[in-house]
Amino acid sequence: MENILKLLPGVSFNNELSTQYNVRGGNFDENLIYVNGIEVYRPFLVRSAQQEGLSFVNSDMITGLEFSSGGFQAKYGDKLSSVLDITYKNPVDFSLRVQGSLLGASTTLETISKNKKFSSINGVRYRDNSLFVNTQQTETNFNPKFVDAQSYLTYRFSKKYHLSFLGTFSVNDYQNEPLTRQTNFGTINNPRALLVFYEGKENSRYNNALGALKADYIINDNTKIDVTASVYHAQEEEFSDIIASYELGEIDTNLGSENLGEVTTSRGIGSQINRARNQLDALIFNLSHRGKFNKEGKSLEWGIKYAHEDIRDQLRESEFIDSAGFFVRPSEPGFVNNQPEEPFAGDIVAFESAQATNFVNTDRFSGFAQYSQQSKLGSHDIYFNLGMRAQHWILSGEGFENNAQTLFSPRGQFSIKPDWKKDILFRFAIGSYQQPPFYRELRDITGTINPNVEAQKSVHYVLGSEFSFNLWNRPFTLISEAYYKDLTNVNTYTVEDVRVRYTAQNNATAFVYGFDFRLTGTFVPGAESWVSLGYLQTEENIDNRGFISRPTDQRLKFAVLFQDYVPTIPNLKLYLNLVYNTGVPGGSPNNADPYEFQNRLRDYRRADMGISYIFADSKNQYPKGHWLHKFKEFSFGFEIFNMFNNQNSITNTWVRDVDSQRQFAVPNFLTSRILNVKFGMRF
Repeated sequence: MENILKLLPGVSFNNELSTQYNVRGGNFDENLIYVNGIEVYRPFLVRSAQQEGLSFVNSDMITGLEFSSGGFQAKYGDKLSSVLDITYKNPVDFSLRVQGSLLGASTTLETISKNKKFSSINGVRYRDNSLFVNTQQTETNFNPKFVDAQSYLTYRFSKKYHLSFLGTFSVNDYQNEPLTRQTNFGTINNPRALLVFYEGKENSRYNNALGALKADYIINDNTKIDVTASVYHAQEEEFSDIIASYELGEIDTNLGSENLGEVTTSRGIGSQINRARNQLDALIFNLSHRGKFNKEGKSLEWGIKYAHEDIRDQLRESEFIDSAGFFVRPSEPGFVNNQPEEPFAGDIVAFESAQATNFVNTDRFSGFAQYSQQSKLGSHDIYFNLGMRAQHWILSGEGFENNAQTLFSPRGQFSIKPDWKKDILFRFAIGSYQQPPFYRELRDITGTINPNVEAQKSVHYVLGSEFSFNLWNRPFTLISEAYYKDLTNVNTYTVEDVRVRYTAQNNATAFVYGFDFRLTGTFVPGAESWVSLGYLQTEENIDNRGFISRPTDQRLKFAVLFQDYVPTIPNLKLYLNLVYNTGVPGGSPNNADPYEFQNRLRDYRRADMGISYIFADSKNQYPKGHWLHKFKEFSFGFEIFNMFNNQNSITNTWVRDVDSQRQFAVPNFLTSRILNVKFGMRF
């Protein structure tokens, strides 16, 4: 489902292995995700996309979703960028769905009792990313196990009172033993290669469980209230010891040589040692009440919530760099080295290290109230929503002083549908969005907690329109939006793969502006497609040094989702995903000053195609005795990922030339072309 979101304008991330996404200049931690009104969380310690495995959301269990990329209502929480509101199904009949591919398998069971009072939907998924990872340039012994089980149960005591339970449990067991790597880079006139030989392995495990109980009570036809209690528990650990010995060399380009493409001359040798012993235990408890009153086109909604977060974290990680036989020391702090006149007897110090043990507790009290109304302005239809959110949060823990902050966030939306011949709708939204720090935002790059970090603040201005029309005798809609965000109290960060590392200081201001266009319609009857185009610019001013691009400054986005079928064989269907994103700033060494290093990663280009044949569905049912009679749905097909085999990269590895002492950025390429075979059936 997240891969479909990335085809929308304003939503992007240049890594097909990840389910994380950036929205209009924000990062992964700035997106809200709800399932049936229950907020869900992503793993804390994951640092690379190939460790992620499965996303939280099981797409086979979804009956509807709403997504807002900015300017959303006060009833949604305190995040800066977006909200994804997902509704899981309440089954009305028995159904069993089974799907499988070379990437994994899943099954979904829907049941309902004879008296229609009890219903359940249960899903189990298994994912194996080996097919993707084995196409990368690092040869590994890769053994991932990503398993997920979810259950949504509903019991209807009466027409007015319902009780629901959402339970999830996921295990991501990531074991990786890298062996060798060769990456060719450079220019035609000066080709180079990086050879790496690895020792050691990494073993990371992420266990996440969620249990939520929700009671809905319908007082009358106009009023509904609910109470929800949920507990989220995460136990995560990263254990790794990796020694990488590298050789930077020149390549034999002589077409008649027996050693064509092999390294002939070494320009640099060295090694790198990475060690991690990270463990985290997070327990999050939520208790909330919400209500809604509707009458004659007017609506009043309210809610209150209490959340308690208990985080226990032990961080132990270090990186040693040996360049041509000498350990490279960090630039800070300074040291005196008078070799060879005087022997240097200083300790061997890690180039980068983080060691900390943190016990952090946060209590959050929040509430909202909003009023909306549909009415007329002359002959024009109008809609408006006005709301206010408030939050008071208290930070406590061991080794630092307590801190507290109170926030108020007014928000409003207005829409008008003029009484014109053309079917067009205009809308405007403005609001305050303040994001109190979660645990990650309190921890700086060394692992130290800064209790004085305050909420980041953003004011959204969104102006949009929807224009519906017919083209080629088919319905189409053009959705356009222009937006501006004014950010203060910004907590700056760096991004390496999917790991976000904060400075834990509110020492910057920033802005985001851009526009989005999406043309959606049925290019062929019964199959929706769309074309997305977006442009954004986001910059930040750190300590009044001037504005520079933020790590998510994704200037241009173009994406296509196209679905088609053969007119003479309507059961033979095709989908095509095309994505082009310009490169974001990044790929620099971790200790580089962003004001001195503003290079961008290469542009991201990718095309995926899938072809499937529908043997049975609601339009194709077979009589008894036919082998397809027992199937409500049955399909078989294949997918080609990265169809044109584009070499995309998300990070760089930095190596040093022993002669010139220059550092070279060697791209870490993502996945190559992959063929996947899949099937799906429902009984």
